[in-house]
Amino acid sequence: MVFKIILGIGLTLVIIAGIALPMVSNPSSFFELPVVPGLEDKARIIFFHVPTAWVCVIAFITSLIYGIQYLRTKEILYDIKSVTAAGLGFLFCILATVTGAIWSKFTWGAFWNWDPRQTSIFVLLLIYGAYFALRSSIEVEEKRASLSAVYSIIAGLTVPFFIFIIPRIVSSLHPDPIINPQGKIHMNPTMLVIFLSSLTGFTAVYYWMFNLRVRFSKLLYQQQMKEQE
Repeated sequence: MVFKIILGIGLTLVIIAGIALPMVSNPSSFFELPVVPGLEDKARIIFFHVPTAWVCVIAFITSLIYGIQYLRTKEILYDIKSVTAAGLGFLFCILATVTGAIWSKFTWGAFWNWDPRQTSIFVLLLIYGAYFALRSSIEVEEKRASLSAVYSIIAGLTVPFFIFIIPRIVSSLHPDPIINPQGKIHMNPTMLVIFLSSLTGFTAVYYWMFNLRVRFSKLLYQQQMKEQE
């Protein structure tokens, strides 16, 4: 309970700070953020877009790891954890897509431009959409878990390719090359604290949601087993 309260208050403060603190060319006080060349106020999206994309990657890799664990042990708990992580990864992937589309609208004039980054995350959504379609099409529990585990491993291996590699080897309008040649945003200490706090907060939300969903799924599975006895 205390964890949830602290998390809620912390994320609320981060969101308020990320939206409300002024951006100026030469910050002179701790409550001022630096203007990012080429992005200006639209740079505030990094406090929300980057953390959701970060959690998306963590979740999909977690699904891959638990998929491997299931194939090794055939323990149903690992299947539950794998599908839970995949589901949350899919959710945060949608959030990353939506926040990116909002930024795209204000910067490029349209929500969707089929930019390499937009295209790669769309393909990732299709890959994991197919994962859930696969699970829903198989009724035999052990077979469903085994095939899902194999699929989660293959899908997880594509995540770094679509998130990190493709967008960097193809010409893109994404902010990375706009900000500076190294693709880095120069943050002052205040901006960096807000950004890292947002990363930490969103990661903690994922951790909380993951554990809550796993506990619920375990209880549901145990109830189903009792009914079959």
